[in-house]
Amino acid sequence: MHSRCEPHPFHERGSVTVEFAVALPVVVLVLTLLVAGVLVVDGQGRLQSAAATAARAIGRGDDTVGLAAAERIAPGATVSVRRADDLVCVDATRGGTGPFSVLPLRATACAAAGGS
Repeated sequence: MHSRCEPHPFHERGSVTVEFAVALPVVVLVLTLLVAGVLVVDGQGRLQSAAATAARAIGRGDDTVGLAAAERIAPGATVSVRRADDLVCVDATRGGTGPFSVLPLRATACAAAGGS
């Protein structure tokens, strides 16, 4: 056993560097996944907002405006419109981003048809 005043034995030299080299990629991976997760949540929110905006506009009879708004809010989303009774429902889908690009994102919103 050595005291604090004695230099570290030769076999312990560089151990901090090795520990840092092992820990750094893990920290970078965790930060990357956190940022990617935030982007997926943001994408889901935009998709929901696009579906709701499009449903309201299409419910008023402004189909072109509704679809254009959905494209502006969530670029690249696939939008489909369903009409049933007095409702107009809009389904919007698109893929996630970054490492989560395999996750499909979906949102549905409905509005009263013929509203003003």
